[in-house]
Order: sequence, then C-alpha cells, then structure tokens
Amino acid sequence: MTTLVLGAGVTGITTAYYLAKSGHKVTIIERQPGAALETSFANGGQISACHTEPWATPATLMKIIKWLGRNDAPLRFRLKRDPKLWSWCAKFLLNCTHSRALINTERMLRIALYSRDQLTKLKKDTGIAYEQLNKGILHIYKNSNEHATASGRVQLMNDLGLECYTIDKEACLALEPALKSAADNNLMCGGIFTPSDESGNTHTFCNALANLCINMGVEFHYNNPIKRLIVKDGSFKGLETEKDTFEAENCVVALGSYSPLVLKPLGINLPVYPAKGYSVTLPITNSKDAPQVSLIQDELKLVYSRLGNRLRVAGMAEIAGYNTIIDDVRSQSILRSALTLFPGCGIPEMADFWCGLRPQTPDSVPVLGFTKIDNLYLNTGHSTLGWTMACGSGKILADLISGKDLGIDLNGLEMSRFS
Repeated sequence: MTTLVLGAGVTGITTAYYLAKSGHKVTIIERQPGAALETSFANGGQISACHTEPWATPATLMKIIKWLGRNDAPLRFRLKRDPKLWSWCAKFLLNCTHSRALINTERMLRIALYSRDQLTKLKKDTGIAYEQLNKGILHIYKNSNEHATASGRVQLMNDLGLECYTIDKEACLALEPALKSAADNNLMCGGIFTPSDESGNTHTFCNALANLCINMGVEFHYNNPIKRLIVKDGSFKGLETEKDTFEAENCVVALGSYSPLVLKPLGINLPVYPAKGYSVTLPITNSKDAPQVSLIQDELKLVYSRLGNRLRVAGMAEIAGYNTIIDDVRSQSILRSALTLFPGCGIPEMADFWCGLRPQTPDSVPVLGFTKIDNLYLNTGHSTLGWTMACGSGKILADLISGKDLGIDLNGLEMSRFS
C-alpha cells in the first residue's frame, strides 16, 4: 500500500515510521530542506501528559481580559479582519466553560497517555537517543493562591490516570537545588511534581527517527512545496508539488498550522489557527546554577528543559496569523524571566531566539482520522503538545489506514466533532 505523508515535523515523521512498520510504501513531502525545521525545531522539548489542560477554560478567559494591551502577555490576540480568525475565536469562546474544559481535558489526556506508551515502546525497540531526561517535570508557583488552585486539580488528574503530587518549597528545592535563588527571593512558594513526564530535543528525535525511516524504505522529498491535492470522484488520487506529481493510495496531512491551507480548496474547513510561540536557548556556563529537572513556571506559561549543556526556555502564545517574525519584546521577556529564576546560569548575549507556529484548535484537542475525501486523513492540531502526542497520533493513523484495531477510542478526536 502506498501512502503519502505531508510534513516532516514530529507528527509527520512518527506517522511515517508507524506506516512503514505496518508495511506501507511511504513518501514524505516537505517544503523545508530538512526534517523538523519549523514548529518541531526549537520548541519547549517537554513530553508532558500531565500538562494536558486546554487553553479554553473559564480561568483562561479571565486572564486574557487581564492581559489585554500587554506586549509581554503570556497569551496575546492580534485581532484583524480575518473571517477564519473570528470563526475560530467564536468556537474558542464556546469551549470556555467548565463542562467543556473537562471533556476536552479527557480527550487530550486520552491521546497523551496512549502516546507516552507508544514512545516508551519506540525507545525500547530502536534505542533512539535525543538528549532525553526522565526526571519528571516540576510545576512551580510564586503565588500561593495559584498554587492552591492548581493543587485542587491534582486529585482530578490522579483520577484520570496521572501521577501528580503537591509539594512545598522545601520539597521543590530537594528535587531541584538550582531553585535556591528563586526560593530565597520569594519567587517560589511550592509546586506540583509529575514524575512520569520527561523532556528531550524534538529536533534531534525527528532527525534520528527520519534516519530510521530511510533505513525502512521511506522516501523523503525535501524542498518540495505543495501546490494541490488531486481528488477524483471523491477519492484522493495524488499530489502536485512545485517539482513533481505523486500518486498514492492514501495521504496523511500532517502540516501543522498549514494544514487548513492545503485542505480549503477541497471544501474542508479545518478549524486550526496558528499560534506563534517563542523559545530562547541559552548555553549553560555555570552548570550548578542551571536546572537538571524540567520545569514549568505556570503563572508565566514558561517551560524549562535541560538539553545537554543548553537550557531551553519556551512559552508565550500570540494569535497573529502566519506571522513568523520574532517580537523582541516577547523574546527578551522570556530571557529575562529565565535569568531571574536562574541568575548566573548563562550569558544573555549568547542566547539564541526562535519562534514557530503551533497548530491550535479551539478546544486544544488534535484532529485525527478521516475526512470527507476517501483515503485522505488528518494528523494535525496538536498545539503545544505535538511532541507529547506525536507517537500516539502516528500509531493511530497507521493502524486506521492499515485496517487494524485501534488501541484507543477515537470519539471526540475526529474532524466530525466540528460538524
């Protein structure tokens, strides 16, 4: 069976891997000159099933109102005359209720936990290395009320199958001694520890898995922008790029934020909108002052991952269309927060700045599975959890296309939920 995979980010490459394992002849089409050069390039690097909270919640809505007009706001909307944006915002608002948030949390968690199991198996089968750290993730809080609110969700998360613990400041320091300065300066009052979460370099993972895919017979066509999908009598037939025409029996769209642009000419209105995220990568010059445990600074929506001798700090979200220009105010705000939390860990002049577009659905749940076009499938809309959900999503698509029994219930994860 021949299958095209559109996109060589973490979702596309994992999809190709599982398809190849199932016996498919797989071809990946990618507009960039290599694998994982867009959203998967310099993201936060955390595989965090325990951080599966949707954007759309009553609390987030109140924070957005509070953040209006702030250039350094963790979530900023640049509203403009874009019907697709306003349609997305309307759907987002409809999901900002307590009941919808619970439903969406369960859906996100379902795939995140399944994906964690698949990644564990993949590592065991392949021995793949990607600067991974299996030391859990520590969520830290400066404000005691925020800590108490977050602690109130711990039992819910445990009931849903996660392992979460509320801990005090002293326990945070025992887990991560580099937080001493933060504790001394009242920047941390306590935390929540999720020992089953991990971190790693997504870009390294993608390139290592791409090499494994090549050894399995997967073909990669880089520098090959897509022009159009070829559909006849309601079925997918092939793909036209700026260089070639490809025929295949199946096609998986794993283009992240760019998925809607390819699908729109086919009358498929995918409610995925780009959310620009930022990261700062700081070479570590003083190891004892830099964290070894992955962290999430919840009040600022920042994540910290140790990648060898570098510290990756990522966060913020900006709804600004397909704008990939780095905003200096926002990137410097991330760097300043990192050096406030870990003074002396690195030299700010050595920092590398990056931004990428996360594919955001109104409910924060990815879109997987069938479309109205026969043999055309979706694997997109993972937002900030693409790395967390990638292996599970890829396995689901491979099993679905291969006609195998799925290891997970797809209810609520398909495109049909937006009908």
